[in-house]
Amino acid sequence: MHDLISVIIPVYKVEKYLCRCVDSVLEQTYTNMEIILVDDGSPDNCPVMCDEYARQDSRVKVIHQENAGLSGARNAGIDMAQGQWLAFVDSDDYLTADFLERLYQACVDTGSSLSVCRWEYVRGETIPEHGTGETRVYTGREMLANLYVPDGAYFVVAWNKLYRKELFEDIRYPLGRIHEDEATTYRIYDKVRKAAYVDRSLYGYFVTPVSITRGFNPKRMDWVTAVAERLDFFEQKGYTELMVPGLQALADGSIDIWFGLRDQLPGSEKQQEEIRTLIRKGLRRVKKYGKFPLRTEIGYRLFLTWPGLYRKLLNQVKDENGKQ
Repeated sequence: MHDLISVIIPVYKVEKYLCRCVDSVLEQTYTNMEIILVDDGSPDNCPVMCDEYARQDSRVKVIHQENAGLSGARNAGIDMAQGQWLAFVDSDDYLTADFLERLYQACVDTGSSLSVCRWEYVRGETIPEHGTGETRVYTGREMLANLYVPDGAYFVVAWNKLYRKELFEDIRYPLGRIHEDEATTYRIYDKVRKAAYVDRSLYGYFVTPVSITRGFNPKRMDWVTAVAERLDFFEQKGYTELMVPGLQALADGSIDIWFGLRDQLPGSEKQQEEIRTLIRKGLRRVKKYGKFPLRTEIGYRLFLTWPGLYRKLLNQVKDENGKQ
């Protein structure tokens, strides 16, 4: 008998896309599942749509709650879940029919407590079949290192994965914050002995032109908070090999956010200075674990002294790389 999988779908203002999402879960080749629709106080027709799905299929359960944000909705689903395994799906995204089966089988075949797949940006079309299809096995420590590989986004987000439920025994998503994946996934990996990576695109991350070009969100400072907390966690746990790439990732992302604050958020001088302080501390802190590449360190020091010149030179490098 296959284990029960609980698929948790936070629902908020997605009536245009909800059916596509839920139908893609109901059509899974792996059928021993429960689908938990968490109506997070959605003001549109989503609550009625959720109840209708529950009426039509006994595998669907619905939670109606006051708006608590994505983290609060996921946490409510985790608390209700009866399955031995958990999967998260955002309510405007959708899955290939074998998403659950492939991820579950990867865990069974390798003895892993977590599995991950590739995902693709989609706009409603069939999810492209990219990847070799092979399964690779990593330790939890290697999964932490994978946060910093070129395709690191596969390893950060919550929703392209299958988890043993006990991994969340003492972990929940942080309320009131965005970039909640950055604040949580590394804590999951720290508990994992083995994890499986399925090199196949099984999850479709839905985007629209609006979502791609939307302006700067000042809550992106939550990213800075999450990644800084992650570095402190690594230091406490003795993951010394992750400190240099972690510090570099924090610096690079924070500088990008600094320009967003400066250019688009008047009155954000305090947050801007917090970022500059982080960069200065990073330049000192890295010496305990190694060093940044020379060009990278020069760039950070240039940013601290002449941010305008730093941006100009960075754009020139991007332009040159784009022409190659």
